[in-house]
Amino acid sequence: MMNGGNLVDNDSAVAGGVEDMYGEDIATMGQPVTPWTVSVASGYTLMRDPRHNKGLAFTERERDAHYLRGLLPPIVLSQELQEKRIMHMLRQYKVPLQRYMAMMDLQERNERLFYKLLIDNVEELLPVVYTPTVGEACQKYGSIFRRPQGLYISLKEKGKILEVLKNWPERSVQVIVVTDGERILGLGDLGCQGMGIPVGKLSLYTALGGVRPSACLPITIDVGTNNEKLLNDEFYIGLRQRRATGQEYAELLHEFMSAVKQNYGEKVLIQFEDFANHNAFELLARYSSSHLVFNDDIQGTASVVLAGLLAALKLLGGTLADHGFLFLGAGEAGTGIAELIALEMSKQTGNPIEENRKKIWLVDSKGLIVDSRKHSLQHFKKPWAHEHEPVSKLVDAVKAIKPTVLIGTSGVGKQFTREVVEAMASINEKPLIMALSNPTSQAECTAEEAYTWSEGRAIFASGSPFDPFEYDGKVFVPGQANNAYIFPGFGLGVIMSGAIRVHDDMLLTASEALAAQVTEEHFKKGLIYPPFSDIRKISANIAAKVAAKAYELGLASHLPQPEDLVKYAESCMYSPVYRSYR
Repeated sequence: MMNGGNLVDNDSAVAGGVEDMYGEDIATMGQPVTPWTVSVASGYTLMRDPRHNKGLAFTERERDAHYLRGLLPPIVLSQELQEKRIMHMLRQYKVPLQRYMAMMDLQERNERLFYKLLIDNVEELLPVVYTPTVGEACQKYGSIFRRPQGLYISLKEKGKILEVLKNWPERSVQVIVVTDGERILGLGDLGCQGMGIPVGKLSLYTALGGVRPSACLPITIDVGTNNEKLLNDEFYIGLRQRRATGQEYAELLHEFMSAVKQNYGEKVLIQFEDFANHNAFELLARYSSSHLVFNDDIQGTASVVLAGLLAALKLLGGTLADHGFLFLGAGEAGTGIAELIALEMSKQTGNPIEENRKKIWLVDSKGLIVDSRKHSLQHFKKPWAHEHEPVSKLVDAVKAIKPTVLIGTSGVGKQFTREVVEAMASINEKPLIMALSNPTSQAECTAEEAYTWSEGRAIFASGSPFDPFEYDGKVFVPGQANNAYIFPGFGLGVIMSGAIRVHDDMLLTASEALAAQVTEEHFKKGLIYPPFSDIRKISANIAAKVAAKAYELGLASHLPQPEDLVKYAESCMYSPVYRSYR
């Protein structure tokens, strides 16, 4: 780190928190930088380095200085014109997976153009590089696999994980997104092919949160797969064996966590992604006191949903504690959201969390979670078992509990039937319906169904994007409770404060910061989230609030605290604008 541990050099416009070997950290945007650490005889290598390749944007002077003469056509194109050309090409593709592959190809040959494209066209390209298209990409990863991105750590590497980490070329890693591929979105066990998720998430850390690409490391831990189709697929890229469990699994994960801390230090943020419920809760509980860990499925989802609920109170009226909540799905997302809602109620009312949990009900595959089922429940479901007679069907649970808010985290599509939505609409003037399961095919209901069956009275949000829908002459714009609202800004706040642990209060703060950015204009359209077009500004505000909370809790290590945290967050954000080369 430069400046005795400060995150960014004050003269730098693109510091992003990581010193890099090419001197970009100490150069202003107007200063040229040298893309070489060794002398070279040809610019051919430079054109094949995605971090420094500019394609046809190399100037005449750069072509002379870096041995590029003759290796490029004579025309010089600006980055803006390159961007326009690629967007035109992407729009020609009718199949989303083709767009995904074209974006991945671009990332592998011209990193800055990839991020410029993603930042400037975020609403159009977010569904391409992340949900829902990334789900299909993971299912077909073996067939479309071209060049490895990130690190693959399998059971073969047991006993030498530290050596494997040292093979990664970057030393100043600040965010690791890791998966074992057992529960990819709502698609199940995709084994080693789950790598699309860490790669996609880290693209968003950079594009939406401004974390420098070189500071991001995607990792897949391959312990096998129980997916028979993959085991029999000649193109499958992972270990062809059943999943390791128990002690073998725990030992591999423990070696991984220890090696990460040893190699990258105390302040590297490790984000667990798409682990199965039993492992997700256990890993978070085991390592949250010794490592800087965050589970996006449990904590990120909870934070973004809570933000939507806090914003929706402007439309629903009352406080959080005045409402009743019914969940379909009691896995890591459902119980994570429920717990954060109860924590926020405690913060607002001062009531004990046990009392607040009684306003929140969960339905799993066996029906309503009630006291009489407690003996057979998994440990993370037990706090949600309340006194009530057993109810097996969701529609009957809606009629019995009479919730104002219905939240779907089941991973199973079409569960919010007409009967269920009509029951919600009969109980509430403005039912809040959140169909959060991804990808789109797994959503509990569509925006059209929610608005039509509630006669245009529902406030609707989903996990995957839905187009605006017209009902009875009024256009409704569905909100998207996308984790991408939270985790990039949250991660930036953790990094820029040098936080050493994640605290629940930091998640509550992130939710409140997001909710505060929903304006009256958004509410008029029925939106409970701000538009993604403002995401970098949103992320900077979230980062500032999260960092402030880390300083307040004594968890920050980058001292002294900057005076204006929003400006500081913006100064830390990576810019994908092309640099001038000496």
